[in-house]
Order: sequence, then C-alpha cells, then structure tokens
Amino acid sequence: MQTNEILETIKMIDEEYLDIRTITMGISLLDCMDPDIHVSCQKVEEKICRLAKDLVKVGNDFSKIYGIPVVNKRISVTPIAMLVACSGGNPVEYALTLERCAQKLGVDFIGGYSALVQKGYAAGDNELIESIPEALAKTQHVCASVNVGSTKAGINMDAVAQMGRIVKRCAEYTKDDNCLGAAKLVVFCNAPEDNPFMAGAFHGVGEADCVINVGVSGPGVVRAVLSKADKSLRMDQIADLIKRTAFKITRMGQLVGTVASEKLGVPFGIVDLSLAPTPAIGDSVAYILEEMGLETCGAYGTTACLAMLNDAVKKGGVMATSNVGGLSGAFIPVSEDAGMIHAARTGALKLEKLEAMTAVCSVGLDMIVIPGETSTSVISGIIADEAAIGMVNTKTTAVRVIPAIGKDVGDELDFGGLLGAGPVMPISQISNDVMINRGGRIPAPLQALKN
Repeated sequence: MQTNEILETIKMIDEEYLDIRTITMGISLLDCMDPDIHVSCQKVEEKICRLAKDLVKVGNDFSKIYGIPVVNKRISVTPIAMLVACSGGNPVEYALTLERCAQKLGVDFIGGYSALVQKGYAAGDNELIESIPEALAKTQHVCASVNVGSTKAGINMDAVAQMGRIVKRCAEYTKDDNCLGAAKLVVFCNAPEDNPFMAGAFHGVGEADCVINVGVSGPGVVRAVLSKADKSLRMDQIADLIKRTAFKITRMGQLVGTVASEKLGVPFGIVDLSLAPTPAIGDSVAYILEEMGLETCGAYGTTACLAMLNDAVKKGGVMATSNVGGLSGAFIPVSEDAGMIHAARTGALKLEKLEAMTAVCSVGLDMIVIPGETSTSVISGIIADEAAIGMVNTKTTAVRVIPAIGKDVGDELDFGGLLGAGPVMPISQISNDVMINRGGRIPAPLQALKN
C-alpha cells in the first residue's frame, strides 16, 4: 500500500466516520433440537458460548492492531421457530437463553428469534410469532424477524395481518422504554439468510455450521468525497467516484473478515457492502444524496439519486471481495441517519416518499416512528405494501416501524446509541380492516413462476 493510501485511510477513520459496522458470527442450532425445551436451551447456550467465546476479543484486538473501529460484535442463529417445532413449550425460554448468552459473551445483539412463513405456517411458527412481544420486552439484546413473503411464494396475508398486531403489542409491552421492542423487530419479504445487520439477522438453514459475516459502513466517506468533487461533474462521473470509494471501503471489510475468520477458526462468510448510517452529523446517506445535487432529501429526484447510489456501491464493492452477500447497497433508517432525521422533522420527507425509495435501496421502511394510535390494520397495510414491492421487484424489503405509544405527530422518541432518535411521522389512519382480514395468499407474480 502506498503512503498516500495509508494517509487517506487514516483520514477516513479519524474524520469521516469510516468503520466496520459489525462482525456477526452465524451459528447453526439445528443440532441443538430436543423434545425437551430445557435440554434444548442447555444445548443452545453451550454451543453459542463455546463458538463465540472469543468473538468480542477478536473484534477489539483488530481495532487496536489495525486502528479500524469495529463498532458491533453480534451473533445470528438458526430461526428459533424451528427449535420450537421440535421441543414445544414456551418459546420465550429460548429468548431468555439467547439473552444469557449475549450477556456472558458481551455481544451487542443476538438475532434469530425468527420465523419464516412466506408460504404458510409450520410447527412452531405461530407459537414463536405470538411470543415475540413478551420475548423482546424481557430481553435487551435479542432481536426478532419474520419473513412473510417472497418472489416465488407470494405474500402470506394471514402472517401480514398477524404482524400488524405483533408490532403494536411490541410497542405497548415496552412503552416505558421508548417502545424499544418494536425497534428490535423486522418484518421481511425475501429475507437474506446471511445478513449481518440487526435487527433482521438470522442464520439460514443453507449456511455452514458457523461462519463470520462482516457489515461495512462508510456513508461519511462517500459524502466527503462528493463534497470535494467538482460541482460540474456529470451523474455518470459521480457514479464512478462512488464506485472507487466503495471499493476502498469494502477492501477493509474483506481484511476484517479474513483476519477474524483465521483468529476464530471458522469460515469467512460474506461482506455486506451496505452503507449503514449513524446519527452522527456527516455520517448520513441523506447527505450523500444532497451532495449529488438535491436541495433536500425527500425532494423530487431523491429516488433516482438513491438508485444510482445503491448501484454504484454494489459495483464498486464487488470488485474488492469475492464474498459479497447480505443486503448490500444503502440503508435509509430514519432515526439512525442525521440527514433523514432533519428531512423528516422539516416535513420534506414523508412516508409515501420513503416507500418509493424502498424500491431501490437495500431494505425498506426502517426505524420509522409512527403515532401510537395507529391501528394494527394500518400497520399490516404498510407491511403488505412493502412486501409487494419486494416480491414484484425480486429484492429484499422490510418494515421496522415503531408505534410511539402515548405520542403523536411532532413528538419524538430517543432510543440512544446507533438507533438514534426520530420524530413521530404523520401517517394516514384510514382503516383497511376488510382487506387485511381476508387472509389467504397474494400469488407470486408471473415472472417469478417463469424462473
């Protein structure tokens, strides 16, 4: 590496918020199934604590040796609904077991309190889903996710209706803790099985027994590069700048994954190329879009700029690693992005515009605070719309909305840390009970049937 490249990297870390957002160890729990839930929980705790005992140490040591911040150390596990199918019993016992593991190991989050019901419910699925509000209220580090649709299966509308109720209950159960339960729950369509980011991470059944996945960051770096660029650059030239920057950021993720894999003695899984923002000023996807020429995030042209950013990040990152996976692209979590927070507060960014943006970003409606009085059928309708976007466009979409119990438009919730803070956004309260309660399944689109 040339001296100027070393200095450039140091500047990215010190001044432009470059970091490795997470190293996530994925652990299969398939061999922990047992007809006795207590025996199963013992097996789960033993395996997780054995395999991940050095995860935090390796992440911290890497930061000290290379000077590259590794912000989060996390674990993802096999969807717990599969273990419930074998053991029966109260699924919350598994959540409490995962919480003990997280506390013993010192990790930031542990994901996989999950169910995959895109084509229907199997044994354990309904029990797991119904237990999510209690499980998230009784734990600090456990995250949950439910996949309700896919491009090939269509959308399970019974699950969509159920998740509207579950999201609201999660908020109600944790109303004295800023409704944090809802912030730890994601509803997916086309959920990836190797996603290192929370709250939606789980270890897919097609994955190896144990792997290390890396999630890179760096929106501040991209914004800084664009802020120094000639303002007369054409859009294709801006795209080239983003590609080159994404290459440098991803190369760092490849280094972290390789070193962590060797130190922990487990296979290297994937690098997720997504730009993951934080509430820090400058470390924002919204500000990147504004550097492209938007007057403010949310203005007409926002979706086009985001589409270009997402594409350029993927094209640049894929040249830096052969281990591309996860979601990869650009996240737009409202409460975690300083620029998004500002745009929402000023009224420039509304839910309808965010929904349009989800058609071209990494995920979907992420970390959006809505009025506490929002009905469960309206929440289900939001989930259904996002799932439809993902299903038809063959991409991952997700919903992580937080009903702010006792609050209304103009109020704010402050989660602290990476989850940030966000204003309660206005939302239509028009009832759609009839549509939601029809249940059944929205069939997959024709192009999916041809694949």
